[in-house]
Amino acid sequence: MTGANLKHVCWRGRAVSMLLFALVLLAGCQPRETAQTWELTEIDSFLPDLEFTLQPGAAKTVTAADFHGEVVLLYFGYMHCPDVCPMTLARMGGVLREMGEDASDVRLVFVSVDPARDAPVQLQAYAQAFSPRAIGLTGTPAGIEAMAKRYRVAYQAEAPDSLGNYEVMHAKAVYVFDREGRARLIIDDTDPPEAIIHDLRQLVAEHP
Repeated sequence: MTGANLKHVCWRGRAVSMLLFALVLLAGCQPRETAQTWELTEIDSFLPDLEFTLQPGAAKTVTAADFHGEVVLLYFGYMHCPDVCPMTLARMGGVLREMGEDASDVRLVFVSVDPARDAPVQLQAYAQAFSPRAIGLTGTPAGIEAMAKRYRVAYQAEAPDSLGNYEVMHAKAVYVFDREGRARLIIDDTDPPEAIIHDLRQLVAEHP
């Protein structure tokens, strides 16, 4: 092999080595994506995006846009519920406490299915008794009914007793929406707190 050919081969070898080195450096600079594994039931594309217009207090209106950028836990219930609602809210409040700083990007939205008795101010105080990250919302009967239908939530008031008291039968699931307002997961009353925390932290780690 002549000297000129040898120089050409050596230069080409150095060029290839430099290219490979550059590719290695570039690959090292790229963010690593960790595969997500979900413990809860996924509901992607099964339910519409988060959308509502309700009230947390007198003369004030809140919409889904107010929670854009936060992970939202949506739960339908009512203040006079004797067992399921307080148990579910206490459970979600415990989960948020266990999440620590991550809970600052999570909002628990409690929507009343009993607007006749659940006044906005009292409902807000009731919700926040379980977590400072909770908000209680109500609205017109027609507005709540439309929202419940949007997320396939069934509820029905039973006949009142002689004192006018009554219970409202309703679904127990908690719906989870990501930072973009997309329906992602559903929390059942049998899901362990560890599974809920695991999945919520994954959603918090996602950035819009």
